[in-house]
Amino acid sequence: MSLSVLDIGIIIGYVIAILFLGFYIARKASKDLQSYFLGGNKMKWYMLGLSNASGMFDISGTMWTVSILFIYGLKSAFIPWLWPVWNQVFVFVYLAIWMRRSNVMTGAQWITFRFGDGNGARLSHIIIVIFAIVSVIGFIAYFFEGIGKFSTSILPWDLSFQIGSFHLSSERSYALILCIMTTLYTIKGGMYSVVATEVMQFIIMTISCLVIGYIAYTSVTAEQINAAIPAGWKDLSFGWDLGLDWSGTPFPGVDSKIASDGFGLFGILLMMMLFKGIFASIAGPVPSYDMQRVLSTRTPGDAAKMSFTTIWVMYIPRYLMVAAFAVLALVYMQTELNQQGGNIDFEKIAPLAIAKFVPAGFKGLLLAGLLASFMGTFAAFVNAAPAYVVNDIYKKYINTNASDAKYIRISVISSLVLVMVGIMFGFMGASLNKLTLWITSALYGGYAASNFLKWLWWRFTGYGYFYGMLFGLIGSTIKLFFFPEIVDIYVFPIILAFSFAGCIIGTYVSPLVNREAVKAFYKQTNPWGFWGPIKKEVMAEDPTFKPNGEFKRDMFNILIGIIWQMAQVVIPIYFMIRENWQMLGWTIIFIATTWILKKNWWNHLGKADEKYKQ
Repeated sequence: MSLSVLDIGIIIGYVIAILFLGFYIARKASKDLQSYFLGGNKMKWYMLGLSNASGMFDISGTMWTVSILFIYGLKSAFIPWLWPVWNQVFVFVYLAIWMRRSNVMTGAQWITFRFGDGNGARLSHIIIVIFAIVSVIGFIAYFFEGIGKFSTSILPWDLSFQIGSFHLSSERSYALILCIMTTLYTIKGGMYSVVATEVMQFIIMTISCLVIGYIAYTSVTAEQINAAIPAGWKDLSFGWDLGLDWSGTPFPGVDSKIASDGFGLFGILLMMMLFKGIFASIAGPVPSYDMQRVLSTRTPGDAAKMSFTTIWVMYIPRYLMVAAFAVLALVYMQTELNQQGGNIDFEKIAPLAIAKFVPAGFKGLLLAGLLASFMGTFAAFVNAAPAYVVNDIYKKYINTNASDAKYIRISVISSLVLVMVGIMFGFMGASLNKLTLWITSALYGGYAASNFLKWLWWRFTGYGYFYGMLFGLIGSTIKLFFFPEIVDIYVFPIILAFSFAGCIIGTYVSPLVNREAVKAFYKQTNPWGFWGPIKKEVMAEDPTFKPNGEFKRDMFNILIGIIWQMAQVVIPIYFMIRENWQMLGWTIIFIATTWILKKNWWNHLGKADEKYKQ
């Protein structure tokens, strides 16, 4: 890609500004671990919400989302349910409140809060630390793969070199430079640097979305889009089969991509995503940057507002950009994509569109924004993982009385080691799509069972949690190395069942030894679920205790929240493809669901803070 002097100046200026801001803010992080990892629980919920939105606005995910919209049309709005994306709705409706009531620093420390002491609790604590580290390494590899592809498509310099038999491609060189640079300001300033830089990055990213949206909307017409897509591409509805045939379009090679993804039986795929989504969502967020933001808020009500803000500010601008890239590629990039023959790299659509359509000046801003999205997400993971190494391994088991300065030094070292290991895995990554599907389906399949039961079942023990997680990790690892050709979402029920078996076996190998710890957890967190015997004992000891009776209201708000979230996905897509009546209908749905959430959820958050203060 050719860049003007102005574009290069904007990109270099952005990099200098973000490094300066990260290092300047770092002074606040050096006080203690609470300040370093959680910002001292003093940051505003809306700042954390913007930061969390920036962390989820990653370039790898954006490139993947552009590719699935190009291939699957409006039906692609369902494919991110693989994560599932609506787990964020479960978080803001009630899980963020439950998590924040714990007053802990990490997800692993939360496990000790849930199960108490004892061998089972210690084993469950260790296994969640292992899972946190494995998942962060997986995501670092995922980001490394994505930023390398993106950088070589947009930046003009060839950074490949060879020393003897060792060859480093330009793609890998760019990825290394950006990962190292982001790691430096993250380990220097901890959560303060991450939040401050991510808020700045989110502002740049939002402006970039509006710029590319304007360019695409004024460059294509509805007739041009219709000429490039197959029948059914604009339809959100579907049957058992996907129902898309690209053979009569300018992109006949897309049919082979659909076949290789294994998404042809779309109705079955959606059923699998719903099945997975319910378990994965009730399980709660994995121990990474999302949970770290929840634990960083000042109160449980603020935690819920932060999680709500993440969706509210991110989805419409992000999908405006995604739709813009997709329609530009459909209309104007037929030659470039078809030249790749049967091996079209759909994940490069976004950078190729920038190179071809964005004018000088705006190109530098847009590229700075996309680099910002990568750096924000990468920084969030780099900040989250060391908290487990330092707080849950070193401080808990090795050196309990070290100074805060030493703990922070250990955090810096662990950050560097984890980034290096993640980059090594990134060198071995095959594609964003394969990494995405493994992380979302197989790896998380091992996480869902134990973390589903920890919220809802009084009898569930530390041994049950440990064996459920262990069986799940074994199952997902077997899938990754021995059955890579099978679509990951289709093996999710097998891994989930395997993990549930570990939960039940582990729970009943010993009696409930930490009953008092379970009662303390139930009283402080106050979840709904199957807590009968514990609830009776807590109420007998404290007649003023009021059990959680909000299950039906929470489930109703989740249903409304999923519709609310889906509206923010499809509105900018319908806008970009000129389906104005559909856009109007979903805009009305968005307004109505926002009003319902305001009345039936937001207005009730004060009660969560009242209980917390008590």
